Amino acid sequence: MEYQLISWNIDSLNAALTSKSPRSILTRKVLQKIIQIHPDIVALQETKMPADPNKVKKLLQLVTEYFPDYQVVYRSSQPPARKGYAGTMILYLQTLPQPQSSYPHINAPETMDDEGRIITLEFPDFFVSTVYTPNSGQHLERLSLRQIWDDKYRAYLMSLTQTKPVLACGDFNVAHQENDLAHPANNHQTAGFTDEERQKFSQLLEAGFIDAFREIYPQATGYYQENCSLYTWFPQRVKTSKKNNSGWRIDYWVLSKTLTSKIKSCVPLTTGERQDHLPILLQIDL
Repeated sequence: MEYQLISWNIDSLNAALTSKSPRSILTRKVLQKIIQIHPDIVALQETKMPADPNKVKKLLQLVTEYFPDYQVVYRSSQPPARKGYAGTMILYLQTLPQPQSSYPHINAPETMDDEGRIITLEFPDFFVSTVYTPNSGQHLERLSLRQIWDDKYRAYLMSLTQTKPVLACGDFNVAHQENDLAHPANNHQTAGFTDEERQKFSQLLEAGFIDAFREIYPQATGYYQENCSLYTWFPQRVKTSKKNNSGWRIDYWVLSKTLTSKIKSCVPLTTGERQDHLPILLQIDL
């Protein structure tokens, strides 16, 4: 059976569904595009779900209005972590076999385990797991903690593979190789492109996983096809970043190596004028 799965750092579900700002309007256009594709599974990161139960209930109602054919599982940031921070969500078609949902704690440092960063669904033949990886900080103040997170997360995915293949996705907050960002020399040792973060991602791949996009486009730089950018994130603070294709590839589908031959396609979706993260569509025959 062929599956379509989409991963997207939406950067606030509440803003996407309730705000009237120009950016939120652009976000809803991207949501409509995803709805038209009608993927089997949609994984969202940085949902920033509110702490107020009434607001959560209203937001979930809006989600089901946009995605009436889907079941929804979500995880929000909980005390002692900050409220309305990080968070993840997975939507899956009601016609799929009912999965077992889990919200793992991986013994991560500080409050990272309480920030709603990982959800995993166990289907009969595979796992789907989404992650919002902690950022190392503008001044790399969390880099040492981030390295611990990477080790714990890798061990977690490896534990899943003992049972069945894994399809992991999300915002990994690292550009792995120099061809994964537009200006590697200017950004060396900045958050998301430190030697330490890149090495940890290499260790993840060495542990029996693949970067699905790079399996198809191993040498692509800037564009994977004519006029099709390979980057998944364009900084909002740089107004011309998208126009100039000055982006980063920090969002991934990371799969068990045993699934390599099953991949049909793995590409970012265009988002028009909207900057920030792009959704990634994985098509795979399972």
